Amino acid sequence: MLNYRPKMFDESSDTNTSKELFLIICSFVVVFMLIRGLNAIAPAIALSRLIKQEEEISSNDPRVKIPYLFGTVLGIIVAIIYCRFLEHRPVRSMGVKRKGFLVHYLSGTLAGAALMSSTILMTKLTGTGTVKLCGNVNYKLIVLYLLGFCVQGMSEEFVFRGYFMNSIGGAGHHTAIAVGVSAAAFGISHGENYGFGLLPLLNIALFGVLASLCMILFENIWGISAIHSIWNFTQGNVYGISVSGTGETESILRTTVTSDKTYLTGGKFGMEGSIFTTIALGTAALIVFLLILGKAASAKKTPEAAE
Repeated sequence: MLNYRPKMFDESSDTNTSKELFLIICSFVVVFMLIRGLNAIAPAIALSRLIKQEEEISSNDPRVKIPYLFGTVLGIIVAIIYCRFLEHRPVRSMGVKRKGFLVHYLSGTLAGAALMSSTILMTKLTGTGTVKLCGNVNYKLIVLYLLGFCVQGMSEEFVFRGYFMNSIGGAGHHTAIAVGVSAAAFGISHGENYGFGLLPLLNIALFGVLASLCMILFENIWGISAIHSIWNFTQGNVYGISVSGTGETESILRTTVTSDKTYLTGGKFGMEGSIFTTIALGTAALIVFLLILGKAASAKKTPEAAE
C-alpha cells in the first residue's frame, strides 16, 4: 500500500471546504464542467468564422485545434482560483514550486518523449506498424502545436493532480485513494473521445496513476506537466498518431498500422488504446512507485539517525 503522504497534502489540509470524499467529487464535477465549457469557447469562435467560408470544417483542423490547445489555459486559471479562493489553500499546495522548475521540466520533456518512443519501438519490433518520414512538413505549424500542447498538458495536470488529487489528500484521505480517484476521473473524462473503450480507459487511467506518483515523488507539478505535454506532442506531431481519438494532424513522421488487432494498434483511439502503452506506462509507474517507497523508508530513518 502507498502509505507515503507528500508535503503537498499537508499544505492542502487547512481548508474551509468539506472533508467528505463524495462532496469533494461533486465539487470537482461542477468545476470540471465549467472548465470544459470555457475550453470550448476558443475553438467555437474559430469554427464559426471558418464555417462562413467553407462548407465542412473538422474539429481537428489546425485552425480550430490550435486555438483549443491555447484556450485550455483557462483550466489552469480556474483551478488556481478555486483552490486559492474557495478552498483557501496556497498555490504551492498545487505543486507550484519555484525551486528546480527548469530541471524538472526539462527532465519531464525527455521522459515524455522516451515513454511515447518506447511504445513506437514496440510497435515496430512486433511488426504492428511502420514509421516513415513525411514530406513537406509545415514546421511553423509543428512549433505552434508544441506550444499549444505545453499549455494543454499543464492545464490537465493543474485540474486533475494539482487541484483534485491534492484536495482529496489534503482532506485526510489515504494517498492511494487520492491517486486512484483522480486517475479514474482522468480516464472517464476521455469517455466521449472517438474509439474509446476498455483498454483506452485503462491506459488513460494508468497515465493518471503515473502522473500522480510522479507529482508525489518530486513534490511539484512541473515534471509531470512536461511529461504530459510531450507525450501528446510526440504522439500526434512527431509520430503522426491520433491523440486520444482526436484524429491525425500535421506531423514529422507518419505511423501506419499493419495489423488488424486493435489491442495492439489502439484502433481509432490511437496508441493510447494499445497494449504497448499499457506496458510502457505500467513499467514507468512501477519504477516511480518503488522510488516513492525508497523515499518513504529514508524519511523514517532520518529522525532515528538524528536521535
